[in-house]
Amino acid sequence: MKHGERARADRSPAGDPGSAVVGRETETADIMRRVAAGRSHSAVLVVEGDPGAGKSVLLDLAVRRTRDAGHRVLRAVGGESEAHLAFAGLHQLLRPVLGDLDGLPARQRAALRTALGLAEHAETPDPMLVGLAVLTLVSDLAEPAPLLVVVDDAQWIDRASLDVLSFLARRMDSEPVTLLVGVRAAAVLPGFDKGYARLEVGPLSGDAANRLLDAQPERPTGRTRVRILQEAAGNPLALVELARAAASSTPVGSAVEGPLPVTDRLVGIFARHVGQLPEATRRALLMLAAADAVDAPAAARGLPEADDTLWVPAERAGLVRQDTAGIAFRHPLVRSAVYHAASFEERRHAHLALARLLGEEPDRRAWHLAAATVRPDEQVAAVLLETAGRARRRGGHAAAAAALERASELSPRRADQARLLADAADMAVFTGQLGWVKHLAGEVRKRTDDPALTSRAALATGQLMTLGPHHTAAFALLARIADEAADDRSPRLLDALAAAAVVRYYSGEESQRQRIEALLPDLPDSAAGGALRAWVRAVSDPAGAGASLVPALPELIAEAGDDARALTALAIVAWLLDQTTLAARTFDEAFGRWQAHGPLPAGLGCAAGWAYLEQGRWAEARSVAAEIAVVASQAGLDHAEACARALDAAVVALLGEPAAARGEAERALALVDPLESRSVAVFARRALGLAAVAEGDYDTAYAHFRSAFTEDGDPVHYHVSPTVLADLAAAAVRRGQREPAAELLERSVRHLGTGMSARVALLVERGRALLADPEHAERHFRAALADDAGEQWPFERAQTRLDYGEWLRRRRRIAEARPLLTGALDTFRRLGARPWIERTRAELRAAGVEATSATPRALTELSPQQQQIVRLAARGLTNREIGERLFLSPRTVGSHLYRVFPKLGVTARSQLRDAVDRPPVTATAAHLTSVTRHIG
Repeated sequence: MKHGERARADRSPAGDPGSAVVGRETETADIMRRVAAGRSHSAVLVVEGDPGAGKSVLLDLAVRRTRDAGHRVLRAVGGESEAHLAFAGLHQLLRPVLGDLDGLPARQRAALRTALGLAEHAETPDPMLVGLAVLTLVSDLAEPAPLLVVVDDAQWIDRASLDVLSFLARRMDSEPVTLLVGVRAAAVLPGFDKGYARLEVGPLSGDAANRLLDAQPERPTGRTRVRILQEAAGNPLALVELARAAASSTPVGSAVEGPLPVTDRLVGIFARHVGQLPEATRRALLMLAAADAVDAPAAARGLPEADDTLWVPAERAGLVRQDTAGIAFRHPLVRSAVYHAASFEERRHAHLALARLLGEEPDRRAWHLAAATVRPDEQVAAVLLETAGRARRRGGHAAAAAALERASELSPRRADQARLLADAADMAVFTGQLGWVKHLAGEVRKRTDDPALTSRAALATGQLMTLGPHHTAAFALLARIADEAADDRSPRLLDALAAAAVVRYYSGEESQRQRIEALLPDLPDSAAGGALRAWVRAVSDPAGAGASLVPALPELIAEAGDDARALTALAIVAWLLDQTTLAARTFDEAFGRWQAHGPLPAGLGCAAGWAYLEQGRWAEARSVAAEIAVVASQAGLDHAEACARALDAAVVALLGEPAAARGEAERALALVDPLESRSVAVFARRALGLAAVAEGDYDTAYAHFRSAFTEDGDPVHYHVSPTVLADLAAAAVRRGQREPAAELLERSVRHLGTGMSARVALLVERGRALLADPEHAERHFRAALADDAGEQWPFERAQTRLDYGEWLRRRRRIAEARPLLTGALDTFRRLGARPWIERTRAELRAAGVEATSATPRALTELSPQQQQIVRLAARGLTNREIGERLFLSPRTVGSHLYRVFPKLGVTARSQLRDAVDRPPVTATAAHLTSVTRHIG
């Protein structure tokens, strides 16, 4: 252990010369328990508390003990000056191990080096590749001893680095890595606000506060002690500082009546401390405060009078700590007090000095120049613009938007200010921060009447609003932009209509479709924008657009080439038109190019999950839902999160976990207004209906399926409601509602007209078969199974086979029923649809076939992620290749395979293909033949 680390722990407010932390015994034990657990598998703990509560002390102690045990530690500390520098936190964290980057795969290494500014690259690095590179690096570093990763003051870590850390936390899985994240209690920490263990470092108890005061060099007594306890309110840093102030005869709050916020009181105390220091020390402190931790060496170079005695007064005052690593403020509040106690002119000189010293660090230099500038300055605005360009190329959207916003403030001409603010709004869309985008758009309107700029800024707001819950307001804004663009013959019309179509889909509002269709003729005729044109038509009216778009889709997809956004848009179009196989294939092509922390793909990322669900790739559907839920939750995009939760609810219901499905569906419904987000409402109600079916509660199932239609029988949502028709019919039969269900189904058929897709047509035929009288039912069953296109939707086809087989068995046509029931069982087993497996087994027993009780294949018993790993390994991919595909470390892939081999009954990787393709455990062919002959 280095001397500096021991000094840092021992001089902290709640520390003593031993290893104990006064009043934090429970918290210390909790943290060390997590660190110990990380020796065998990953652990993530968010340590949160108010400034001065002792978070840094506890993290220091964990670092010290871990290093004492001979294990490796990576550490980063956030700083306000770096909050706008893309990947600055990640660079700080990885600086000690940059030499290990050479061991990464080439694509990962290139992406990470570009993100860290170590190499120039023509293309923006894929954030998923950057995250995977860090995951792979961390996995390698955890050999042979466990690794501790500590991120303190995470509220000041730049967003790009936070996204990578969030990615790492979600993907570490079985790595022997512990991630400790320290953050202020009031701070919002995207990516870590849900789903992780949290340790709240609250106020000290009265007993602990008194013990800490007793441990001070001059323990306060009497009324002074009572006042300190009252003002500090259990904050360790405040207790120590107020005790020090009392010992030096500094009045403690005597001029102010009543309690004050602890942080305000501490800032005042620190400011008075600074005023008592020698002039040279004050200048040095201000230089250090302006520099923050990363630029501290530059600050030291800028102090020609520095010697061994310069920092002694500040150290004695408890403002800084000095060790072999250099000088650092003892607490962020000290830095804040020092900085804000100085005049602007003093701060300006400090920043200018740092800018001169950082000539080889253009981004840091730019921000110091900006901090030193209060009046418009075209040259400083220009260097900020260059910084924004570098951040954008590295994928740092938040850093780029912040630099553009500051550049606008320093630009002399209002026209330039407006343009830069509009650019900043475009970039801020990628952060998912709607409030920021709205603010930037408002600033554009204050500075210009140029319709091109105001419209562009408004469009950025509208595009992000589509992913929120307020769709009426979003559509009104986008429609106004579209009208203005149409009047001006602006190409922005297509972008506005594309975003408006998303709102139309989410809301299901018919008047919005009519508004979009009225503007479609105004679109300029050009080859460009073919994917967006198809998008607008299909999203707003798939029934009307299907006949012309379906034949054109393959050519449009081929023309999209490597354009990930165009491919994603066209994949969604294919899904909307029920070209599910084509949709899933196109999603597969686009998936690796998606930017997980940029915009959710075209606003409808869950479409990929629905396509995978409908195609029977349920594990992949759940993976899509999980990723989107995390991204949307941390960005505050309630509607997008609700979409993901409704998707997951449907898969979980089909897998036979009704309680979990209800929980997810109800969370989805709670996030949205069902009148503003009809698509989510119907999807969620459908999932609730499936959960009820899984439990055999057909009354509840019917109520949920029926809610997909109005009282008059019209679809609540033009695209989702028709997919519920067959399930509604099945539930209606079991609760004696055959006649009203039949009327509703036929009304829907009339409503759909000639634009009915093949999938919906097959569902309608299944519904008619279930509701028809015996004389006509078989004709509809045969029609529901006649089209080979139905194999695109294996679960729905298996449901039809089960219904038909059940119908035949009840009419004693056993020989005809058995193949249908056996085929349905095979599909349900492959998918892992447990409730439908049991129902089909019961029908087979009634038909004289005893299927064994070990119905689900071992593969379906695995987690969704394990199923993906096994299928890829069966195709011959290595652990590293699988890791790159699923964004996992090779170690995690290997750990999963180690655990699933016994479950699959295999001992070698070469046997996985047979395990994946192995037919389900059912009655043998010979036995079926024997039974058939016997029953005959």
